[in-house]
Amino acid sequence: MEAGVVIDVGGRAAVAAAVASVAGLVDELVAVVASPPATLDGPDRVPDADADPLQELSEVCLDGLGVLARVEAATAAAKVRLVAAYAEAADAMEAQPASAYEASAREMSRVAEVACVLTIGERAASALLGEAHALTTSLPAALDALQTGTIAWQHARIVVEETTGLTPAAASALEAHFFDPDAPNPARGAAPGELVPARFRRKVRAWRERHHPESVEKRHAEKLADRRMEYAPDRDGMAWLSLYLPGDTALAIWNKTTAVARGLQDPHESRNLTQLRADVAAGLLLGSANQNAGEVPSPKADVLVTVPVFSLLGLTDEPAHVDGLGPVPPSMARRLVANGASSFYRVLVDPRDGAPLEIGRTSYRLPESLKRWLRMRDGTCTFPGCSNHTQDNDVDHLTAWQHGGSTGISNLGQACPKHHRLKHRSAWTPTQATKDQPPGWISPTGRYYPAEHPDREPPLMPPGCVPAAFSPLEQVILTHLAA
Repeated sequence: MEAGVVIDVGGRAAVAAAVASVAGLVDELVAVVASPPATLDGPDRVPDADADPLQELSEVCLDGLGVLARVEAATAAAKVRLVAAYAEAADAMEAQPASAYEASAREMSRVAEVACVLTIGERAASALLGEAHALTTSLPAALDALQTGTIAWQHARIVVEETTGLTPAAASALEAHFFDPDAPNPARGAAPGELVPARFRRKVRAWRERHHPESVEKRHAEKLADRRMEYAPDRDGMAWLSLYLPGDTALAIWNKTTAVARGLQDPHESRNLTQLRADVAAGLLLGSANQNAGEVPSPKADVLVTVPVFSLLGLTDEPAHVDGLGPVPPSMARRLVANGASSFYRVLVDPRDGAPLEIGRTSYRLPESLKRWLRMRDGTCTFPGCSNHTQDNDVDHLTAWQHGGSTGISNLGQACPKHHRLKHRSAWTPTQATKDQPPGWISPTGRYYPAEHPDREPPLMPPGCVPAAFSPLEQVILTHLAA
């Protein structure tokens, strides 16, 4: 059988299955929306006087939105299958290109064809072709999840982006970690489709950084050559200015700008914090800030760094984690340890499972230690999908103090000002927390949205450094730290 025939048969079968998935979900959506109203009850559909038609309409709309999200995901999978089959068929129909120039011209033609058919820009069409190729050739589990509607198109794109540049074995391992429950070390906590894309990206990127075939030190050193400043004019006489820098440098700039901006806030200041940050940054860059530097408090921002002890000592190259930045090379963590002084907080982790054991502190005041522990446990605002930074969040009693709630780690959670107000002004309710897990939330309709559980792993041990079984002394030390 000729290669073209094989491609045609396989391509058509994959496309047909994808379209059938869309059709099945559309039928499910029709059934949800067209279901008989609950106000008609019994075999003869006698009106039920106790039913609330508005409540039923609300439930139908929410259920319909849930099914529609799956329809959109399955439609994206069908689009991926069609694009990939088109590219494969076009390749099979043409002879081998005689030169790199001819190969480039063919690729440009295919991109333009897809762009015209879909009425999108060629840059977007080129990205779609690349994503379709990756999903159909290297990431079958992610594509199957997209086709069944268990993840959204944004989740699939994240998997493609975060596996770009990895070896086939490394890409397969990353995909298996998040999509194969039988993998040696499957992801814990919420499933990929239950996380908003931004949180899913953080989890995927953290796992990628930890398990990348190349050392994070080597990749970081190579990326240093790509640091740059970019300028992009925008509408209404405005423009964007951005810097691509080492993560610790960028975070230090952000913290200093934020601290100076907060120092300028008072009842007579008309600018909000976002505007003040921009004005302060522009003034610092130009050397002509519009405020008296002597009246501005010196910037002091806590830096919470979770670092495995052997990485801190230079015995392994395992990434550390900086609050507000994410995974960083151990050399950056060591530099923060050396230069952080009183604003640096060291977090030790259990070498057995990676769980936090102890947080260093320079103050014995209980409220401050609880706040730092919450920063380590929650990371961001605990409301579903909110990524508000820990320093801008409120510490909230899950069960109110006046209702018998205690000031303990299991009854505390972080909430940004907006979601803190939402809790008190609506029926959104946080669930109980634990020492290691932040609270989830229950919506006014009764739907439960779980918290994003940390996906911890045991830190890497240098060969021969620690025996397989802990000595009695080590066990006593770990028990004392965990108490």
